[in-house]
Amino acid sequence: MNTPQRSLAATLFPIGLLLIAMASIQSGASLAKSMFPIVGAQGTTTLRLIFASIIMVLLLRPWRARLDANTLRSVIIYGMALGGMNFLFYMSLRSVPLGIAVALEFTGPLTVALLASRRALDFVWIALAVIGLLLLIPVGQTGGGIDPLGAGYALGAGVCWALYILYGQRAGAENGIQTAALGVVIAALFVAPIGIVHAGSALLTPALLPVALAVAVLSTALPYSLEMVALTRMPARTFGTLMSIEPAFGALSGLLFLGEQLTLWQWLAILAIITASVGATLSMKRESNPPVAAD
Repeated sequence: MNTPQRSLAATLFPIGLLLIAMASIQSGASLAKSMFPIVGAQGTTTLRLIFASIIMVLLLRPWRARLDANTLRSVIIYGMALGGMNFLFYMSLRSVPLGIAVALEFTGPLTVALLASRRALDFVWIALAVIGLLLLIPVGQTGGGIDPLGAGYALGAGVCWALYILYGQRAGAENGIQTAALGVVIAALFVAPIGIVHAGSALLTPALLPVALAVAVLSTALPYSLEMVALTRMPARTFGTLMSIEPAFGALSGLLFLGEQLTLWQWLAILAIITASVGATLSMKRESNPPVAAD
């Protein structure tokens, strides 16, 4: 293989990994929704985080992390934000199509990116994001409107994602990837009581456990690993730009696996939010490590 071919392969390889990771996350969300009739969104979140924490503890051995008081505080807030993000996102999926829920949740990292830049051009991205939200937030006048409570849950997940980014960067500065395992464990401990109270013994349904394990792998273990590999092989700005198309993956996954049909205006709204996210990422002044998607 000559040099240009090697260069092309080196460029396409991490992009392919990232696309697979996004498809895996949204496929996992579609599979998770099939568990709702048995244990609800609360129980589904609990099972996913428990299995994910077991997998990540075995893989990353977080007990090796060295934590002082300030770092421990950041890790705890990071883990609670992660748990809240997963919980609120799954709660939104009870009544909101997957693609719309992902787009609304994406306002969290988009806000963080815009606040980090603050240039005149960012008002264009803010305007696009607002247009997208106005098209998505239900007005109750048409059959294409979405459930207000579900939309609120998705926006709440976006707030948690923003906190996840801010505190995850602080917590990870000293312990790197081991912080992620600690965060998932804390998230599981944070959400588990809610799931146990809601679903009770149904959480131990034998037929449900393999599905929950698959959700944990598809939504956490596999995409997280792929994204970490991709991030080491491409600039952070490129990573963030590609991650911005995740709402489209969510919409396609909802269409293919759940039969969720979106209106033309909803597709345009998702496109507006994706464009705003891409623009905000490209406008960033400095290369910083983007957050790994965790929903």
